[in-house]
Formats: sequence, C-alpha cells, structure tokens
Amino acid sequence: MQFKQDFFEQLEGFYSQVYPLPISNPHWLAWSDDAAKLIGLSEPNDELLMQLSANHAVPGASYYAQVYSGHQFGGYSPRLGDGRSIILGEAFTTKPTGEHSLAWDVALKGAGPTPYSRHGDGRAVMRSAVREFLASEALAALSVPTTRALAVIGSDLPVWRESQETAAITVRLAKTHIRFGHFEYFCHSNEGGKDKLIKLLNFTIAQHYPHLSQDYQGYKAWFTQVVKDTAVLIGHWQAVGFAHGVLNTDNMSILGDSFDFGPFAFLDTFKEDFICNHSDPEGRYAFGQQPGIGLWNLQRLAQALTPVIESDDLVAALNTYQAELVQQYLLLMRAKMGLGLGDLAVNTVDKSTSKLAELQAAQNKADLDFIGRFCAVMQHNMLDYTHTFRALGQLDIGCNNPNIADDIIDRPQFDTWFKDYQQRVVAGNNGKMVEIAAWQTDRNSVNPKYILRNYLAQEAIVAVEEGDNSKLVELHQLLTTPYAEHTDKQHYAERPPQWGQGLIMSCSS
Repeated sequence: MQFKQDFFEQLEGFYSQVYPLPISNPHWLAWSDDAAKLIGLSEPNDELLMQLSANHAVPGASYYAQVYSGHQFGGYSPRLGDGRSIILGEAFTTKPTGEHSLAWDVALKGAGPTPYSRHGDGRAVMRSAVREFLASEALAALSVPTTRALAVIGSDLPVWRESQETAAITVRLAKTHIRFGHFEYFCHSNEGGKDKLIKLLNFTIAQHYPHLSQDYQGYKAWFTQVVKDTAVLIGHWQAVGFAHGVLNTDNMSILGDSFDFGPFAFLDTFKEDFICNHSDPEGRYAFGQQPGIGLWNLQRLAQALTPVIESDDLVAALNTYQAELVQQYLLLMRAKMGLGLGDLAVNTVDKSTSKLAELQAAQNKADLDFIGRFCAVMQHNMLDYTHTFRALGQLDIGCNNPNIADDIIDRPQFDTWFKDYQQRVVAGNNGKMVEIAAWQTDRNSVNPKYILRNYLAQEAIVAVEEGDNSKLVELHQLLTTPYAEHTDKQHYAERPPQWGQGLIMSCSS
C-alpha cells in the first residue's frame, strides 16, 4: 500500500497519534477482492495479515485517532472521537499516467484503546466486526453510497462484553472519516473556534470538492452539496429497505456515505416503524424516521457552521433537503416498480418551464401517494419487502390474477391497488402495454433477490464462533451479486425462520 498523510500533516490538533495493540493468533476471516482493488491490493498474504493485525508496522502509516463530538439520541456529547478505530493514512494507487487514484482512508477498527475510548478497551468483538464487513460490502453491491470493508481479522484474544468473546479487527476503507461531529466539536469546544472551523472546512473542500472555492461562496455551495448528498443517501436507504439504527451526528459522513454500522437491519416483513436497535425503545431511529432524522442532523451541522456561514444561507440550503430526498427516492422506486414517466409530465400544449414544473410536481405527489399505498398493502398484509419487489419482476403485468397475491390476506385491498398499478405502468409507457420480457428483466436488475438479512449474518457468526468461516465467505460472495438468480443458493432468499424474524440488535461491540 502507498500512503499519503494529508489529514495527519495538515490538521495537527484534530487528532491524537496512537499506536494499535496487536491481537494474538491473527487469521483472515473474510476478504473483499472488490475493496482491495480500490487501494491496489490483490490477494491477502501473511505479511499483510501481520501488519493489519498490528503485529508488524505498516510502512508509511502514521496511526492516529480523530477527535469529534456529536448528538447521540438527541443529546449532545461534547467529546467523543475514535474510541476503537486507528487510521493509518490515505492509501492510493498510481495510474500509468502518473496520476494518483482516489485515496481511501485505511482504518483498523478494534485495534485497541485511544485517548477517546472513554474507559473502553478499544476492541471490537468478532460478531460486530463481521456485521460491519458484510453490511459495507452488501450496500456497495446495491449501489448505496457507503464506506467499504477490506477484511475481517479474527484472533483468540478474549474480550468481555455481556460474556467472554473474542476480539477481531475490521479493516475499513473510507473516502473520508470526517463526520458532522467534527464540525460540532470545533465549533462548540474550548479547542475550537472560527479559525479551526475554517481550517477544517478548507481542508474538506480541497480534498473532496476541489471544484469549489475556499471562500464564502464556496462554503455555501459546499453545505448545499452536503445537504444533497445526505438526502441522496437517505433516499437509497428507504428504497432498499435499510435501517441504520444509530443515526447520531457522529455517525454521519460529510460525504453522504453509509458509516459506522452497529445494530443495522435490512427489512424482512415491511413495517414503517421497524426498530432495529435494542437501545432505541422509543424508535427515534426507526426505519420510517430516517428521512426526518437526516434533516435534524443536518440542522445540527448547520448550527455548528453559523460562525462561518450566515443563517439565511444555511436555511436556504436546508430547504432543498426534502426535494432532493423525494427526487432520489422516486428515481429508485419508479425503477423498482416500472413506473415510467412517458408523456405524463409533458403532455400539454403549454410547454413553459413553470407549467412543466407544476405538472412534474403533481406527478411526483401522485407517485408518492401511489407508492405509499403499496407500502400500506405490504404492511397490512405482512409482506416481505425484498420478496415483494422481486416478485414484481416475475409478473405478467397484464394478468388479472398476479402471483404476487399468493401471500395476500386482504385480497380486495390488493386487487384495487393492482388495477391502478396496471394503469399507471401503461400510462408511463405512453399508453402502450409493456413488452413483458424486457419489463421483467429491468425489474430484476434493480430489485435484489438476496439481501443481508440479520438471521443470515447471525448464522455466519455462529459458524465462525465454532471455527468455520466458510458460511461467512459464501454469504459475502453471494451478496456481491444480489440481483442474480444463483439457483444453487435459493435458501439464502427465503424468509427468515421464526427465530430470525425481526431480530433486534444491541450497540454492544
């Protein structure tokens, strides 16, 4: 690996240098070839294992933990920081032209205590390391913005949580580890102030938004882009049925990537108010609350930026959030359901911009209502989210007795919706019946057959605990091609057994 050290060299005072502690008897539990390519690695080897398990030094690494704060479950925590993650630096590859590729932070998550561990041991248990690895790579395969995971390294080092477990390290790759909480810390703490906010802001723009200027106009444009990127991320989550579980501001990437995986879950049976976090009994971070929480977190970031950006400009940027979220959500859901636009929004004599915008807004509202009705059908009939959308790809859209209705309890409710669905599909195809084979192929290309269900992750974890990582490797490989049929892997697409339905995880790691 080749490293540069821009954060370490340019932002002194924004981190503490700390060296990882080795884990004993390290061994590879899982490895992502796709993630490895991002930083110029090919296959895992013994020396790399020793380096990433902190038994040998990594050439060119700096080793540091960042400091930040954050709002956790609505309350402000003034000093958090990387309590069990140690960053090596920004890895890159050199292209034949001599240019550098996109740099990725490499972090060892679970590598021992840091000044921000808050009396913790700085370790990650194997089960949480495996879950983060699987979640990162599963979301990437679904084209959801996310950090990546290079590998999971197991050990025989004992750690104590509710009981004795073994420690592991997740090797995380991130385009940046800068979070909303960084800006909160350097606004609200005694170590902050306007000068440090500007320094952090200029660094962030130079590294990740080089097309923007490092002045007031650039700052405004930057925050507007952060609002958009966050809205796009939440739109992806809602469309794919992903609940993050711990949407604290210290878990929000400034680039709009899925970040810091704890008690996450992909939906099984559709429930708008599904809670995946045992520590969230009031449902602050329930699945259906994520769009509102995304905005709430952006408001906290805006508050931290008031020394640098005028309130009116911050509010103007925040006011774009809902439209950006709706646009992204509709883009994805229309594709999932085959809701083409055709001439729906342009079939008018008046071609003025204002009239077209009015028609588009009306169509967006109509489609949101229509999708909402389908979600109500799924919830009322206790349908599996992923199965139901995948079934759309098998339908003859012109039939009167669709096979998607096999699990329907309230048949009249579904039949009413399905008749409207048929009409909407035809209307979006300029009034023509769709060509069935192409329509089905298109649906199957955007509606996954395989998702990371919590019970599948748990089965893989139990097998690893028993000394067998083959199920973990097989599950990971399957999740890298979630839209394919894989006729020999049909059991991975089944609804959860009774014990695995609606599993709720804790934040313990």
